Amino acid sequence: MKNKKKLLLLVLLLAAILVAAGLGYRYFSKIYSPPAQELPTQSGERQPVKAADVTVKNWDGEMVRLSDYFGKPCVVNFWATWCGPCKSELPAFQAMYEKYGDSIHFLMIDLTDGTAEPEDEVRAFIEENGYTFPVYFDTEFSAAETYAPPGVPATLFIDADGCVLDAVTGALSTTALEAFFEKYSFVDPQS
Repeated sequence: MKNKKKLLLLVLLLAAILVAAGLGYRYFSKIYSPPAQELPTQSGERQPVKAADVTVKNWDGEMVRLSDYFGKPCVVNFWATWCGPCKSELPAFQAMYEKYGDSIHFLMIDLTDGTAEPEDEVRAFIEENGYTFPVYFDTEFSAAETYAPPGVPATLFIDADGCVLDAVTGALSTTALEAFFEKYSFVDPQS
């Protein structure tokens, strides 16, 4: 009798877990679905998709929108100071910003949550390391919720018209960044 009760309790517990997991999956997949990069047409050709507009806070504390930067290619990088791979790629972004900052907008979006990633600590980190690329703070989670990167670091390549051309998760080197810039004609390969 005791074994039957234990078995019934175990089955009920397992059923409850499966129901909760199913409901959680349905809920989170609706609010955290990644952006579509390109949509295939009937002919099978790929068509660029406009980047979703998000609002973040710039270094000076002003709220700015991603669309404010359209007109030049944009590189949007999601990162955090607690992320080792993020920190390892920042020198590459600094080098590329120094080289191409006049022709490409760099939006280095820190996933600021106020607890694990307080804004004042991010500012100190940037200053201590001598980074001069533009840093933005996703204090309202607009960018993180809209683009839902599957991990950090994550980088979006957006053309001058505001269309997402590519999205990459993982740390990028200067060589990889150069290759993306050339692939999407962000820069002249001879420069």
